[in-house]
Amino acid sequence: MRNLMKLFVLLIFATATISATAQNLKFGHIDLQALVQLMPERATAETDFNNFQTELEDVLGEMQQNYQQKLAELEQLGEDASEVRRNAKITELQEIQQRVQNYQVTANQQLQQKQAELLQPVFDKAEKAIEEVAQEQGLLYVFDVGSRVVLYKSNQSVDLLPLVKQKLGIQ
Repeated sequence: MRNLMKLFVLLIFATATISATAQNLKFGHIDLQALVQLMPERATAETDFNNFQTELEDVLGEMQQNYQQKLAELEQLGEDASEVRRNAKITELQEIQQRVQNYQVTANQQLQQKQAELLQPVFDKAEKAIEEVAQEQGLLYVFDVGSRVVLYKSNQSVDLLPLVKQKLGIQ
């Protein structure tokens, strides 16, 4: 009977401890994309990205202009041109067209890499600020509500956006 009484008291104590601990859990939420959009570093990264994209587009424009020039040369050959000369121009056009297509694929890959390279420091800074604010607020978890993964958030969840903006000095 004594063991049963000890077990009962232990069970009540454990239940009370778990209940008290569960009530102290604090969660937060933030829209990471919205925060990044507000950061001045994002605007700088976007400008750098646009400049890089313009350079790639300029090169592509030159390549397409070269293609159009060679196409005009082929059309100017007329009916009197020899088959050898005509085939040489057609082959040259096909090679230029292949280079343009290869360049477009490479340029798209370079754009994706450049975007990641420029935005990664911005996201790192935002995540570091979120982590610091979450620790200051004593939060266990912070959910990114902009990702649409969070299906429900309570009014008791702390919105970190104003606090993180303040920490980063964003108006």
